[in-house]
Amino acid sequence: MATNTCRTAPLLLRNAYLRKRWSRSFCAQTKLSNVEIRKKRNAIFDEERKRQLSLIRRIEKIQVEHVGPPEDCSLVMNRGLSTPFNCAMHIQELLMTRSALALVNSQPWDMHRPLEEDCEIQFLHFRDEDPRTLNNAFWRTCSFVLGHVMETAFKDDVTVDLVSFPKPSVSSGSFVHDVNLSLHNWKPTTVELNCLSRIAYKLRLDDLKFERLEVDASVAERLFEDNLFKKSQVPQIAAKSNTGSKVTLYKMGEHIDMSRGPLIASTSQIGRFNVTAIHPVECPEHGQLQRVQGVALPTQVKMHHWAYEFVVKRAARLNDAPLLSSYSQQEQDIREDTADV
Repeated sequence: MATNTCRTAPLLLRNAYLRKRWSRSFCAQTKLSNVEIRKKRNAIFDEERKRQLSLIRRIEKIQVEHVGPPEDCSLVMNRGLSTPFNCAMHIQELLMTRSALALVNSQPWDMHRPLEEDCEIQFLHFRDEDPRTLNNAFWRTCSFVLGHVMETAFKDDVTVDLVSFPKPSVSSGSFVHDVNLSLHNWKPTTVELNCLSRIAYKLRLDDLKFERLEVDASVAERLFEDNLFKKSQVPQIAAKSNTGSKVTLYKMGEHIDMSRGPLIASTSQIGRFNVTAIHPVECPEHGQLQRVQGVALPTQVKMHHWAYEFVVKRAARLNDAPLLSSYSQQEQDIREDTADV
């Protein structure tokens, strides 16, 4: 989706200081453009995914017990290949299209993550009575999407380094993605924020899946070698994993980032989406960054436009979520999981 020109005319028409390169010693010293970096990451991701699939030499069957509407049933699926989405396909089309997350043996599970053993499965959608787990996954997904928006919205001469996105907190009023943007002191207008919002809003028509892949830390370091913010987080993230050496990646279209997850099933489940503000924030370790904030609604959730505009205005206030400093993205997610219990 990325091009070598800016997405919209308002983002092109900036003053001279917006076109000035702003660098700090922490940024990766790379000559590659954002477009070239994305292509490089996708090639590494696809290569690793094919390698992992090639390790499955024998298809083993597992028993999956579905609990919930439209009816309880038993399925025989393939270990390491079949996903909750595949299970829903065998049960009911409505279940397949509306389910955003699964519970596998009572644990949150991505719809496109392969099942590993005999299990009990339930499906979650946005009209459930207790949507807390799904709300967190939705907001985490929207932060992930903000990264895609920022990487694809600008011309190639504008450097965008994604830094991290704090844990989702619905009570804060906005989801967040912190970035290092070479447009120093940029104060986007309402028109420019709307242009950014449309990039995310149009993703629902593309129905892009959120693919999960667990990789070795060495693969993650190679994948993020052009972004030293991300690369510096890899050892900490790997150390906190169950094996002490793995990093969880997610891919949406051509956008790849690290997150412990889970994320929702598809961009088609994201309805209204607004980038509400971009605030300059000072990070003790890395200097000035930009905090990109947004608010969104799932496709299944309807809200009167007047009430939604009120939510958008509230989401423009500076979100005081912690900045990346002494702990990594994955550690923030671990703190969130503890808070959810």
